Amino acid sequence: MTPYVGRMNRAAPQDASAEWSRPRIEWCRLPRTICYPSRMADDDVTAELERLRAENARLKRTATRGVSLKVSEKGGLSVYGLGRFPVTLYKEQWTKLLDMADDIRSFIRDNDASLKTKS
Repeated sequence: MTPYVGRMNRAAPQDASAEWSRPRIEWCRLPRTICYPSRMADDDVTAELERLRAENARLKRTATRGVSLKVSEKGGLSVYGLGRFPVTLYKEQWTKLLDMADDIRSFIRDNDASLKTKS
């Protein structure tokens, strides 16, 4: 009888009613320290925790800094801190908007009852 080459490269059973044997599982023979990495030392954990706390504090300071200006990649002026996304306009657009400052203030005054404020 010729050997049967199946999914697991096992020989076919001699008897059709015979059970297929389960393939043997070869476990990792590497040392446990390689298979399961050891835990960090307490002083390393403390140092990492302090580093993350300092980074957190720095990020909070920059977030509450208020309004900031930046030149965008495409050459526009971006105003950060007004909302979730920056407001970016080109120089001519900012000039036109700033020339309308009095009109914008009077419009806000006239429509104060229907305009909402962000708290």
